[in-house]
Amino acid sequence: MNRRPTPALPMREGAKSLFRLLLSSSLSLLFSCSSVPENVKTVGKLPSIYPDYTGVTIPEGIAPLNFNALDEGVDCMDVVVKGSKGGELHANGDWADFDVDDWHQLTAKNRGGTLTFTVCMEKDGQWTQYKDFTVTVSSDALSDYGLTYRRIKPGYEVGGDIGIYQRDIHSFEETAILTEHILPGRCFNCHTPNRNNPDLFTLQIRGEGGGTLIQRDGKQTWYNTKTDSTKAAGSYASWHPEGRYCAYAANAVHQAFFVGNGQRIEVYHNFSSVEVLDTKTNQLILSPLIQNGDLAIHPAFSADGRMLYYSTSKPCRVPAEYEKVKCSLCAIPFDAATGTFGERVDTLLNGPATDKSYTLARPSYDGRWLMYTVSSRSNFPIAQNDADLWLMDLRTGEQRQLSEVNSPQSESYHNWSSNSRWFVFSSKREDGMYTKLYLAHVSPEGKVSKPFLLPQRNPRKYYGELMDAYNVPEFTQKKVRFDAREAFRQVFNQERVKVTIK
Repeated sequence: MNRRPTPALPMREGAKSLFRLLLSSSLSLLFSCSSVPENVKTVGKLPSIYPDYTGVTIPEGIAPLNFNALDEGVDCMDVVVKGSKGGELHANGDWADFDVDDWHQLTAKNRGGTLTFTVCMEKDGQWTQYKDFTVTVSSDALSDYGLTYRRIKPGYEVGGDIGIYQRDIHSFEETAILTEHILPGRCFNCHTPNRNNPDLFTLQIRGEGGGTLIQRDGKQTWYNTKTDSTKAAGSYASWHPEGRYCAYAANAVHQAFFVGNGQRIEVYHNFSSVEVLDTKTNQLILSPLIQNGDLAIHPAFSADGRMLYYSTSKPCRVPAEYEKVKCSLCAIPFDAATGTFGERVDTLLNGPATDKSYTLARPSYDGRWLMYTVSSRSNFPIAQNDADLWLMDLRTGEQRQLSEVNSPQSESYHNWSSNSRWFVFSSKREDGMYTKLYLAHVSPEGKVSKPFLLPQRNPRKYYGELMDAYNVPEFTQKKVRFDAREAFRQVFNQERVKVTIK
């Protein structure tokens, strides 16, 4: 006897969501490993894992240090984490995947202590236990909400879904601030808050309808900062700590490509100058000591706002003479009360004299340290394989290479946490192509820890499938609030506040 099928009743959205969750969980249990270590063989070597989190120092409350096995033949992983001050976590599955809340409780309990990881892996039915490794939980907090950064495909062209994003570093949540879906065909430059406070930030958009945005307490103001005297709009921004002034570099970026020598690209500027925008009077403040025909770039106000650091190089015929671009690191006084530059320039590091290029100076917010990038040439270090991070003690003038964090590939675009105990930087160490974000700790004496890759829930899958490079990272004290629709309206109506020269 044939029966007509009973019509399916419409499923409510909540029931649909529950059904999908149960189905997903069932499939996960069906296809993921579920065995436990038995007849375990022990070996005296560390486990081969990605990312390499062995021996790193982390803050309390950071997102879990999930990791994968590097060996493709591993069928299952079992990890036990024990705190030196108590507490324990257990993960069993295709990769080490820790519950966020449980991880936060464990790191809080072991602040100032260590976590010991015991890793077992199953391959072809045989379980192997590896040598334990430890992770230090620093007594120094990292209370900032997260990071902002630009994600861009390293395709050397405008387009390709450029976007500025923010990431909660205490979980795995990433949200978009502004992407090319909102402003097609535009290039977004540095998103720069004032001392990590997103209530005041600036960003630049190049291309048709471009401009400089300053958002203060949620209100967007778009500027046209290009003048006859400055040639181009500003980029590479730095805020004065009082929030009235913002320094920019006015320049034009160009690219040249190598053939057959193992290098890909040289990025250069045929002009560049540093200026300061007074957001109260809408005036640009210039100095004849900077506007002297040399190429000034990468401004950064000191922690107390009394000094402006920048890099400068002598003009040459680029790109033909690209190897002659040697930047010196300089400083010029700035008086916020009068909105004027001082009458002298101090050369802190002389590029031509040392045959090096010193760029991207970033002072810590406590006024103790100055971190900068050193390469053999160029004012665009992210394109230089030999670019390394260095640290200067501003009390003594002592400087040293940060061998703890550098690699054979480019390290650049670094910034400080609000308490100046942590820093983030971009590195191409994995493949020489894609920059990823790493974090490291700095002690009050200047001791720097082994850096760790920004955690992801399934890191090997995430980073393996991500076709974007990270750059221009900044810490942010809280989540950025930004009206992308208002930005769309402002960009395309092209109404701009016109600046004048002071």
